[in-house]
Amino acid sequence: MLAARLLLASTLVLGADASAPQKFSWHDTPGKSVELRIGDRPVLRTMYEPLDASSPQRQTATFKVFHHVFSPDGKTLLTDWDPKQLFPHHRGLFYGFNRVTHDGSKQADVWHCTKGAHQLFRKFEVQEAGSDMAREKMEIAWNGNDGQTFATEHREITVYNEPGGTLIDFVSTLVPTRDKIKLDGDPQHAGFHFRAAKEVAVSTKGQTYYLRPDGQGKPGEFRNWEPGKPNSEAARQSINLPWKGLSIVVAGKRYTVLRMDHPGNPKPSRHSERDYGRFGDYFVTEVTPENPLTVRYRIWVQEGEMTVEAAEAKAKEFTGS
Repeated sequence: MLAARLLLASTLVLGADASAPQKFSWHDTPGKSVELRIGDRPVLRTMYEPLDASSPQRQTATFKVFHHVFSPDGKTLLTDWDPKQLFPHHRGLFYGFNRVTHDGSKQADVWHCTKGAHQLFRKFEVQEAGSDMAREKMEIAWNGNDGQTFATEHREITVYNEPGGTLIDFVSTLVPTRDKIKLDGDPQHAGFHFRAAKEVAVSTKGQTYYLRPDGQGKPGEFRNWEPGKPNSEAARQSINLPWKGLSIVVAGKRYTVLRMDHPGNPKPSRHSERDYGRFGDYFVTEVTPENPLTVRYRIWVQEGEMTVEAAEAKAKEFTGS
């Protein structure tokens, strides 16, 4: 069963009553977003509205494809977003790099999406749902400052109906359209990240803590790999982590978000974490049309806290080790 899941691109799991299984279904708001539900309970929402450059506000709202995640009971959006929140370029579950070199020496930032660079949804390649699983696969153009596509991303999300929380396996394959590209950045603005609801930044960041392989951190104590201090203790503790957990409070409840890095992803992976609930990692690599880049990550969301032992067990399920 595990091997089969790893072959599928992305996996999201939401708790369900085994005595009365419900079916998944996709609900599209054409040209805007598509929401996955189990029964009438929202699970995930993919934001795919094409770039609208009619105003700076509309451009900011539409310059990248990302995914909202709901609490396991479907009552709370854990990754809400508005353009006035702290650092609005961080949103939901998202993937990008702020320093991309393409077509020789051209530069593009598909994280902040400045100077016209952006991610553009093209189409859904697969969309299916049943009582045990749901899956979507989409094609996304990575466009440079001139609006031309320098790489095509194929992103897939598959959802399983199992008890215990919400599990997301994010799988992305990036294919350059012409020549090789180089992906680079910094820990805060590149790679695959999770950004919590704006309430965390505004009201509850003092209650945020991180769970790591070496134990539970304290609120206000955060580790980051910093380019200027690559040999510091914090930097050494922020490289190639198989998993990291974020504990946040949203709408009066505590949730844990566990993020897992597949060993097959490029290394070294350099981690970042913030008290407002944004965390992830990035890497540096070159990609060619002949050798596309495929990355795999897993996110587990549950109400309440987790132990190191429980996080380790989830990570071993992901890697099969």
